[in-house]
Amino acid sequence: MELFLLGFPQSGTWKEVQMMENVRLTPETDEDDLYSGYNDYNPTYDTKELENDTAFQQAVRTSHGRRPPSKTSLASSMGRPMTGAIQDGVTRPLTAVRAAGFTKAAFRGSAFDPLGQSRGPAPPLETKNEDSPEEKIRQLEKKVNELVEESCIANSCGDLKLALEKAKDAGRMERVLVRQREQVTTPENINLDLTYSVLFNLASQYSANDMYAEALNTYQVIVKNKIFSNAGRLKVNMGNIYLKQRNYSKAIKFYRMALDQIPSIHKEMRIKIMRNIGVAFIKTGQYSDAINSFEHIMSMAPNLKAGFNLTLSYFAVGDREKMKKAFQKLIAVPLEIDDDDKYISPSDDTHTNLVIEAIKNDHLRQMERERKAMAEKYIMTAAKLIAPVIESSFAVGYDWCVEVVKASQYVELANDLEINKAITYLRQKDFNEAVETLKMFEKKDSRVKSAAATNLSSLYYLKNEFAQASSYADLAVNSDRYNPSALTNKGNTVFANGDYEKAAEFYKEALRNDSSCTEALYNIGLTYKKLNRLDEALDCFLKLHAILRNSAQVLYQIANIYELMEDPNQAIEWLMQLISVVPTDSRALSKLGELYDSEGDKSQAFQYYYESYRYFPSNIDVIEWLGAYYIDTQFCEKAIQYFERASLIQPTQVKWKLMVASCFRRSGNYQKALDTYKDIHRKFPENVECLRFLVRLCTDIGLKEVQEYATKLKRLEKMKEIREQRIKSGRDGSGGSRSKREGSAGHDSGQNCSASSKGERLSAKLRALPGTNEPYESSSNKEIDASYVDPLGPQTERPKTAAKKRAEEEDFADEDLGDYLLPE
Repeated sequence: MELFLLGFPQSGTWKEVQMMENVRLTPETDEDDLYSGYNDYNPTYDTKELENDTAFQQAVRTSHGRRPPSKTSLASSMGRPMTGAIQDGVTRPLTAVRAAGFTKAAFRGSAFDPLGQSRGPAPPLETKNEDSPEEKIRQLEKKVNELVEESCIANSCGDLKLALEKAKDAGRMERVLVRQREQVTTPENINLDLTYSVLFNLASQYSANDMYAEALNTYQVIVKNKIFSNAGRLKVNMGNIYLKQRNYSKAIKFYRMALDQIPSIHKEMRIKIMRNIGVAFIKTGQYSDAINSFEHIMSMAPNLKAGFNLTLSYFAVGDREKMKKAFQKLIAVPLEIDDDDKYISPSDDTHTNLVIEAIKNDHLRQMERERKAMAEKYIMTAAKLIAPVIESSFAVGYDWCVEVVKASQYVELANDLEINKAITYLRQKDFNEAVETLKMFEKKDSRVKSAAATNLSSLYYLKNEFAQASSYADLAVNSDRYNPSALTNKGNTVFANGDYEKAAEFYKEALRNDSSCTEALYNIGLTYKKLNRLDEALDCFLKLHAILRNSAQVLYQIANIYELMEDPNQAIEWLMQLISVVPTDSRALSKLGELYDSEGDKSQAFQYYYESYRYFPSNIDVIEWLGAYYIDTQFCEKAIQYFERASLIQPTQVKWKLMVASCFRRSGNYQKALDTYKDIHRKFPENVECLRFLVRLCTDIGLKEVQEYATKLKRLEKMKEIREQRIKSGRDGSGGSRSKREGSAGHDSGQNCSASSKGERLSAKLRALPGTNEPYESSSNKEIDASYVDPLGPQTERPKTAAKKRAEEEDFADEDLGDYLLPE
């Protein structure tokens, strides 16, 4: 023990030496006894003798225990002085409780003040010096970071212009920051990360706004600066920009440069770059290089896009066997998603059912559905692409694809491929084979049977075989009552039979099963329109318009319903929307002209009729209206070209030639009018009106042919009277005959001059052709009765128009034609 103390370092304090004196070492004689000393204990902790301890009992009964500590203190079990003990006149400090406010001053009678309130208030905080350069630099950095964040947020919200402006502001402020930092500190202290983030964000915003030149320049600034680590990876972005610009050679160059700078441990990144390289090779037509890239990807990390592109490349080079192998590789790509059985509750456990309901449609499940749908789309597209070329016939090719799919994890796609096979037969106009292929599904499961029967119902409906269409529609509905397409087809067959109420019920049931079935919603609108329930039809089409914003058919139906509701202003407004979607639709333009004409706005009507004529110069109704418009406005010379075109379209209609001759007479070109009437008489020798005008013109001009034409006119009038008497006697006075020879342009006075049947043309303002006692140019209040054919639905009768006619003052307008006849 003493030898150990002599060996203690001389630098130790007296207190440490004192502590070491209390350390008890095990005697050498007890070295072999491992358990010696365990029964030894400090008698201070002997609780059994507390009852006999006078001092303890006195402390319990009185405040004797709170008296100041005595000069003598018990030693601790380790042989060191206890806290607060006094040895040799020195008190060990109470350091363990100093943080709570207990200090040795408490023993001197000072007040207890743990919070230090007696010291007075704390001194005021030092004011921040905002004018210091360091503080200004710190504020600038904060502002630059805020601008970058605001730019990124604006981009994510779709406001690309605002994102670019914020990025530019961040770039300008960052350059100011760099200049200030260079003045204050050394260049080594410049924040390179901030500079990199500002430039990278600016380049990204330039690219998002299609400002590719500026984006490439900004990326070049980053890539060429050796201070930025890993900046070479941004060459991928530069390659993407060149790919958008269709500069495929440069895109491939930058992709390869980026690939060289990315280490092999970043496997996924390298695979994506190689896929981009393969796509660029396909764009340039270098299919062999593209095949090498995609083959490498499929060997390292197979994925759906690479497998599809590989199949596409082999299809481009025409390698049948490689196409089959590539399709098999595409089929073998693992989906890495859970089976649908996972979402089926195995028991009636409430907690388990709640968990399954929660995860049935969560984001992970939606992602799995999207991945599966994408895989099915790639496989179906690839199969439809290669099936016609991998074998001698497309049917054999489809059979091979179906067999491969059946042996894979996509078994349910085999039936879809069979249906596509039937559709291919339809494209080839092989109706019988298509029907036979679809009939093969009648004995399969209900879903496939319903789809096949729906297609068969559509085919027979298009052939107007409504009985067969109804039969297969019933089969489709019975196989799958929740198939909206089957219910819609069934409604169509009932609609074709005229049972509109029942058809509406089928359409409603289809909408209940699938609220997004736009076909059913459109058809129910047509049904309500047929039932004259215009308000309900309008509601249907307005709902459909909210779903299909730019559907020309929906826009036309809304305009047509407003027209039927006698609201032409709304009809015009919706037709204006229609021509904004299909500006070259001649029927929509002519309909607008018709509505403006009914409102009395001739100038607007002329504008839209003329636009309609420009896009479709063979519409006889539009030609007729334009010709009549020029006659009304006293521009007969311009009307001639329209009536001549009408005579070319309808060469058997004599009225167009008569209108041409009339325009010549109105414009004062009597010789041209005479030649035209003679030409009409050669083609239509029994036309009475032509002979009347020939007699009149020859008399006015003083030609010798007047007697010949007068004789022919008189003979024709007698024949007409005899014919009318025979018809009258044959019908026992039941009314005059309305028949006339083909080529005649007019009836007796009071009959309309239009040769077109009612319901086949637009109305136009024309003067009625003359009767027996009426010259051709005389004023008349007659109008052409016509209607408009609905191009998108059932034919609806068009309201008649009532345009005004201008009365003309001519020398012989009111004279009797008989005064010009020469005596026999």
